[in-house]
Amino acid sequence: MAIDWAVALVSAGVFAATLWLTGAVREWLGRRAILDRPGHRSSHHAPVPRGGGVAVVAILLAGWIILALIRPEPAGIGVVIAAAAVLALVSWRDDLRSLPAGARLAAHAVAAIIGVAWLPASAQVFQGLLPHLLDRAAAAVLWVWFVNLYNFMDGIDGIAGSETACLGLGIAVALGFAGASGDGTAGLALVAAAAALGFLRWNWHPAKVFLGDVGSVPLGYLLGWLLLDLAGSGWWAPALILPLYYLADATITLARRAGRGERIWQAHREHFYQRALAPDGDHAAVVRIILLGNAGLVALAAFAAAQPIPALIAAVLVTAGMLTALERRSRG
Repeated sequence: MAIDWAVALVSAGVFAATLWLTGAVREWLGRRAILDRPGHRSSHHAPVPRGGGVAVVAILLAGWIILALIRPEPAGIGVVIAAAAVLALVSWRDDLRSLPAGARLAAHAVAAIIGVAWLPASAQVFQGLLPHLLDRAAAAVLWVWFVNLYNFMDGIDGIAGSETACLGLGIAVALGFAGASGDGTAGLALVAAAAALGFLRWNWHPAKVFLGDVGSVPLGYLLGWLLLDLAGSGWWAPALILPLYYLADATITLARRAGRGERIWQAHREHFYQRALAPDGDHAAVVRIILLGNAGLVALAAFAAAQPIPALIAAVLVTAGMLTALERRSRG
């Protein structure tokens, strides 16, 4: 496969810029006392600057804009970039002074509706199983859920950056094996992975800065769009396999809490990855379990280009193994 030098150069620049700007933003957040202070639901024990996502999202969007200016990119990319920027502003306001859950959800829903409206008319996210309007409505609902689970799952050091890097690399690898990277989606995914890797230098355990909602919400929106674009292009199995751990952990936890009559929108420490911290508080050990499982999911997403059903079955087993490993760790 020939090297796409434009993508390589932009990705390298995004990595370096995110690495530098996150450090600068961290210092600014510290001076302004914009901190995540420990509480009884927290997974850390000392105040940590919150809002490093300002750097990640700003550089990532700049990288996507550069790619869009120099080469053909998927339809609707300009609208998606604008919507992500607005979500970042809303989420930054939420980081500084909490917004009502309804207001946050409304912003996510509007962004998703706008995004699906700009998907190519030929794109069928649910592979023709639903009429066109129902396909778009279901895609919007799924997108909103993905944005929120991305926020829910950003609860320990290194997890969101690692997941973003795995999803970005996985999308590019899957498209490469499918021979379908010509529409630019693979390049955008690699740029997202580069931004995540630059941020991980500051967010790996012990974290020196947190993403905040200003990072996790737009990242969930942008990665969700890439996955919907992947599914809409016919590669539904990789689009489902790659985020399967995040989908499983967040959805199972939500279902459990809803079944107990709890307020599902409130902060808690009941995700599999959070409970896995119980024995020793070692964030890096927990994230390494997730990274190992995600490496398997990336490989299966590539395999799914040729054998979608066997790859999906294997991915379910890998994800079940990840959840089991985390559950066992939670019990010491």
